Amino acid sequence: MKIFGSSGVRGVAIDDLSPEFVLRIAKAAGTVWEADRVAIARDTRTTGEVFRDAAAAGLATVGCDVDHLGVVPTPAVGHHCAEYGTPCVLVTASHNPPEFNGIKLIGSDGVELSVDALSTIEDHVLDESFAETDWRGAGSSRRIDGVADAYVESVVDAVDRPAIADADLTVAVDPGHGAGSITNPEVFRRLGCAVRTVNAQPDGHFPGRLPEPIPEHLADLSRLVRTTDADLGIAHDGDADRAVFVDETGTYIEGDASLAALAADALSTGDVAVSAVNVSKRLVDVCADVGADLELTPIGATNIITRVRELEAAGRRVPIAGEGNGGVFFPDYRLSRDGAYIAARFLELLVDGAAASEVVEPYAAYHNVRSAIPYDSETERDRLLAAAEEYAGEVDAELDTTDGYRLDYDDGWVLVRPSGTEPKIRVYAEARSSARANELADDVLDALADAR
Repeated sequence: MKIFGSSGVRGVAIDDLSPEFVLRIAKAAGTVWEADRVAIARDTRTTGEVFRDAAAAGLATVGCDVDHLGVVPTPAVGHHCAEYGTPCVLVTASHNPPEFNGIKLIGSDGVELSVDALSTIEDHVLDESFAETDWRGAGSSRRIDGVADAYVESVVDAVDRPAIADADLTVAVDPGHGAGSITNPEVFRRLGCAVRTVNAQPDGHFPGRLPEPIPEHLADLSRLVRTTDADLGIAHDGDADRAVFVDETGTYIEGDASLAALAADALSTGDVAVSAVNVSKRLVDVCADVGADLELTPIGATNIITRVRELEAAGRRVPIAGEGNGGVFFPDYRLSRDGAYIAARFLELLVDGAAASEVVEPYAAYHNVRSAIPYDSETERDRLLAAAEEYAGEVDAELDTTDGYRLDYDDGWVLVRPSGTEPKIRVYAEARSSARANELADDVLDALADAR
């Protein structure tokens, strides 16, 4: 695909991603969907209204009536679409910095579109093939209220609320000024938790922290956990489809460790888990222990969703899927990432009295490093990838080219690939010691730096 990356289309607002281009995407989506009514929603970004209006104009031009859902998290959009059978053009850049914005397309089943469906829409964008109407057929708009409240209720109803409430848990919640600020603290209150918040005011400038919930952005949450004696810290990205955690000591929990803990609880013998090519050995170990299969895809929600659908169509049970960035799918609940639901499922692991640190302790034997090298042009990108290919051909390791270049050694692995959402080359490494993980990453980074 030329337009849609690993999770929609994103770019620096106005400069890279123009309102005109968003209008074309909306016209293409409306043309392909052939839906009488299409929803539009957005996250808290300051340019959200600009792109919302452009998308609404595009949809109306091809005869779609428009339901405006307002500012709501991505999982709330999925719930609404599934309940009412309405697809949605969602304006969000998820975890990207404030200057970015983007578009995700959600189907009438509440799930992000598959690779094939996105390719069809992409063809219409590139060919400018739109089913435009005249003034008599132009769509109208209306506002839909209650989307956030309905979503909150759906999450609370989907988990073991009595058990969580009886555990008398205190949680610290950091929505990072994103769309989860509107819904997720209330989810945990209704689950019976005592809730403490930080960065919980919706604000597209993201004054308290940047949208990506990575360790260097979560100092406020760690401090809040320690000062309030919270049992768990919960952080979300800008559109709240991911959840990462801080344990009761204020220590960041690797997303791969929380995914492994959730997988160990969800999987049974004969099941399948689906993850991406940057999968941690933690999940590999869990699948081996329980007798479940593990399927790998290129990185990104779209690729994982597509593979889960294929497996389920073949009669396989896939109770869990996802990546170590906090984006976890529970397909029996919904085939979409849902930060509040992920966190609620993690709270269920604490109801018998185990501390968060104890829950993930079996998966703490690995160390991860994540780095990135930005590039300024396609020429520079190609030069960096050529250097990665050359490096991969020279070292003594097992090579996997499913998505970039993954090199597996006896004592660890390293992956280098272009980001699907930002102009960066990403480098991931994992080993049983932090020194070895850093060594693996640094060797690749040095090779890329030389190529510049």
